[in-house]
Amino acid sequence: MATKAKEVKTTARLKTAYYETYRAELAKELGISISEVPKLRKISVNVGLGKAKDDKKLLEVADNTLTKITGQKPVATVSRLSIATFKLREGNKIGMKVTLRDERMYEFMDRVINIVLPRLRDFHGVSNKSFDAQGNYSIGFRDQSVFPELTFEETSTAHGLQVNFIIDAKEKAHAQALLTKFGMPFMKEGK
Repeated sequence: MATKAKEVKTTARLKTAYYETYRAELAKELGISISEVPKLRKISVNVGLGKAKDDKKLLEVADNTLTKITGQKPVATVSRLSIATFKLREGNKIGMKVTLRDERMYEFMDRVINIVLPRLRDFHGVSNKSFDAQGNYSIGFRDQSVFPELTFEETSTAHGLQVNFIIDAKEKAHAQALLTKFGMPFMKEGK
């Protein structure tokens, strides 16, 4: 008889920390109830490729990049309008996107905070001004070479990408407190 290997279910480190300690700490620090504590809902990773209409290889490079760094297959985004100035037609593929939730979301955030951001040249922290009105936070990367999952050959065609942290929070200060708990290195106020 063949024995079945035991399947080990692991939970992301930041997810465990959030539910076991950070939630209670944030409720106490912010003076709110546990149900009002800010929560990371999803992470959206986008690549805008305006040049993709001329160069189809760029779409393949972006697809490969997003697949490797997120562990999920990206979806192509298409233009909704025709704009003659940009030589853009309705239905042209102009980018790629991935939405991460639950385990993959926490693992990706852990890698961005602890591995990718420290690899940036002349890095002094992320901006405090990148929050929108709802408390969501965005980070832009000029090229994909800072992600260790990619080889040198895969980064030869450079493109930028945007990482959006979608947060359920009552105000920006609560969202910033949540990201600070997760270890997001914000810039000091005087810089």
